[in-house]
Amino acid sequence: MPTKVEKLKINYKTLERFKHFKEYGNQELSMQEDLENNIVENYVDSPFYGIYYGDNLIARMSLYRIKAKYDHYFDPPQDYLTLWKLEVLPDYQGKGYGKALVDFAKSYGLPIKTNPRINSHGFWEKMDFQKAQYDMERDLGENPLIWLPEGVNEQESS
Repeated sequence: MPTKVEKLKINYKTLERFKHFKEYGNQELSMQEDLENNIVENYVDSPFYGIYYGDNLIARMSLYRIKAKYDHYFDPPQDYLTLWKLEVLPDYQGKGYGKALVDFAKSYGLPIKTNPRINSHGFWEKMDFQKAQYDMERDLGENPLIWLPEGVNEQESS
């Protein structure tokens, strides 16, 4: 079973494949505009990573590095990754593709924050994510989960 995670090229073919994912929305549409403005295929730097099975894109996520000065989640503030739009197509769920994407993100050795979709908390718990303990939770309308690499001070859980 192929589980090679690769950076996705932002071209018309990739954007067409994104339409198969439920979480298709503003981010992809804005990339479509970037493509149309730049015209050069594969020119736009992509925040998306994915796994192909043959020619089919079957799993994907986006990954952004956030600078410490914008950190509201970790103490002390530090650079971290925001992982979102993690999705595996229904026929390929339960086969380790989501885990492969999360393990790829963890390989950067930075703390990770994600805002899980409804009914996905069990998956994130298996991936060793925990609820973020911070005061701005209500203000930002988020319910983030975080993962800390070995050696980073973990927040006390009550």
